[in-house]
Amino acid sequence: MTRGLPWLGLGLLILTQICYPLTGGDTRAAVTVITVALGYLLSVSHAAITRGPRVATALVLVTTGGGLLVEAIGVATGVPFGDYAYSDALGPKIAGVPVVIPLAWTWMAWPAWLAAVRLVRYPIPRILVAGVGLAAWDLFLDPQMVAQGYWTWAHPSPGLPGVPDVPLGNYAGWLVVAVLMMALFHALDGPTSPADDAPMYALYLWTYFSSILAHAAFLGLPASAGWGALAMGLVAIPLAYRVRA
Repeated sequence: MTRGLPWLGLGLLILTQICYPLTGGDTRAAVTVITVALGYLLSVSHAAITRGPRVATALVLVTTGGGLLVEAIGVATGVPFGDYAYSDALGPKIAGVPVVIPLAWTWMAWPAWLAAVRLVRYPIPRILVAGVGLAAWDLFLDPQMVAQGYWTWAHPSPGLPGVPDVPLGNYAGWLVVAVLMMALFHALDGPTSPADDAPMYALYLWTYFSSILAHAAFLGLPASAGWGALAMGLVAIPLAYRVRA
């Protein structure tokens, strides 16, 4: 019974995300916050159910706590992402960072790690694949959130072709932070069957394919749809084939 809860949580998350392109303004901001909160609860609860409270606690400390720390440093100093600032649209802040932002790091860090566990046997390549799997998500996330005015960059150039509002240095910063987080994860994973992690594989693949569709067809962001498809596809496509096999 307990192991079926992640599937229920994933279904609720998907239904909420479907509402995003159908809304606007303050309602869309509220949907964004609810989506992140649901994703956070889904990942943390899955870690607790399949690996136990020690791993779930470590996940929160490394990604939620670490995410808040690196975001606070980033807002204050411009390192490692560049000079940026959050609007008030996403709710209360700690040290200039909306409370919901560190939750987003946890939400996607866990499925990215489990995808790498499924794909790669050896520790160092696994850490690198997991870091890429998390950082590549930002090629969807940042353009989408900047388009909504949830945060802005003081110096967005140079950027990717077709994505003028997000600097290249931001993606490099994401990759460095993501790899460091995943290096800490190396000692956390415990033995479970692939069936236990299936909801997280589904979460990662849903995020990938739905982001491509949303950016290309609903949000008017075709360039980020393409860049995100290429980058996140480095992990998502092999994962899809491995899960199918």
